Amino acid sequence: MLWELFITFLKIGFMSFGGGYAMLPIIQHEVEQHGWMTSEHFAQSVAVSGMAPGPIATNTATLIGYQAGGILGAIISTIGMVLPSLLIVLIISSFFYKIVQSKAVHTMFYGLRPIVTGLIVYAAIHFGFSDRTQQIFSWQVLFTIIIAAGVFIVVYKYKWHPLTTIVLSALVGIAIFS
Repeated sequence: MLWELFITFLKIGFMSFGGGYAMLPIIQHEVEQHGWMTSEHFAQSVAVSGMAPGPIATNTATLIGYQAGGILGAIISTIGMVLPSLLIVLIISSFFYKIVQSKAVHTMFYGLRPIVTGLIVYAAIHFGFSDRTQQIFSWQVLFTIIIAAGVFIVVYKYKWHPLTTIVLSALVGIAIFS
């Protein structure tokens, strides 16, 4: 079990680009395929991971590892998740100055943008509607979209600090959804 956790998260860490939210669909697929969690339990774990400080993918891996293999499972899963990034950063930093101006590097990262964006949008929609009993078009969904649009506008146009928008969104959510 521990070896399986390590290899799974090592593979996810090596094959995923775009940060934690872009990794979530891949993590969910692996977790459900191995039977470590149900889809609903995974969504709850992601919610808890998002509230904890640190990268959401690493926090999620830690929670999944703990669920599947206890404390040792949490440690093994976390190492498996962060080891690829550590190795890649060490390798790239050793010859960063040689490749930073490379046209191939720039075009590769430019090509990855739509993939990462698509994975993040998928994760947002999937976890936004994780409760399959709730209707897709309801007043809760409408207010959620309004809050999200408002946050986008004030962060993008008015340059508000993201922490301010998080606190205000939480207060608005408490007021509306309670």
